[in-house]
Amino acid sequence: MPPVEASAWTRLPAAAEVDALREAAAAAYGAPGAAEVVPAPGTQILIETLPRLVAPTRVAVIGPTYAEHAAAWARAGHAVAQVDGIQAVGDAPVAVLVDPNNPDGRTHPLAERLALAEALRARGGLLVADEAFADLEPVSSLCPHVEPGLVVLRSFGKTYGLAGLRLGFAVTDSGTAGRIRTALGPWAVSGPALAIGRAALSDTAWRAETARARAADAGRLDRLIARGGGTVIGGTSLFRTADFPDGPGLYRRLAEAGIAVRRFPERPERLRFGLPAGKAAWCRLSRVLK
Repeated sequence: MPPVEASAWTRLPAAAEVDALREAAAAAYGAPGAAEVVPAPGTQILIETLPRLVAPTRVAVIGPTYAEHAAAWARAGHAVAQVDGIQAVGDAPVAVLVDPNNPDGRTHPLAERLALAEALRARGGLLVADEAFADLEPVSSLCPHVEPGLVVLRSFGKTYGLAGLRLGFAVTDSGTAGRIRTALGPWAVSGPALAIGRAALSDTAWRAETARARAADAGRLDRLIARGGGTVIGGTSLFRTADFPDGPGLYRRLAEAGIAVRRFPERPERLRFGLPAGKAAWCRLSRVLK
């Protein structure tokens, strides 16, 4: 991270600083322009805000996926159903698609995602496309294709390892972007987050090198999981999801070793692993999996 000016901590952010971050994000994500980008204090607040901007209706969440999407739409009074794929969206006015998907890394061809967005737009609906894990993956983003009826969510903290900074983005048409900005209110993103986000998103060389390094880490993690008797069923370069003959037992052994993984109550054999942070963490995980 670059040094953060002391004034970023002692005054409210200026409009020019917000605009500079929006321009950097538009360039990084391939958005048409800064007017189509809304910075927010993390993607989660956008997941909570979008359902409150839509009158109660039927929502199809393509899953299984990140559970907060369905929960947020339900809390806002919508009728939510989880569906198995794009073709199962049917005539629901709103659809939510996480691509790459969390937790299995599933992706859909760009043409299929564009066709879904167009079908929803034609009937006055909305597609929320969560691309939180897209930064380091060889997938085509919907950001260059935003029009009314499409909102793309991009996460900052996952790629840059700065979840505590709380920074995320909505990319959409300028009219919808204005409604989201109004809902978030003034000074939604802190001064330090604006400065750090702008510097990071402008560093294309770092992002390219990180994509290579994390892909290598993911391959190394796959080999560890396989030696530990697991079967990798999917993931991205930032996490891997695998099935084990004794998932609950391994979960307990990992916890006893101070290793946090995600478990799935409906699939007890399944665990999701993040990337170990350094040599000591890699060694600790290797010992448990052996």
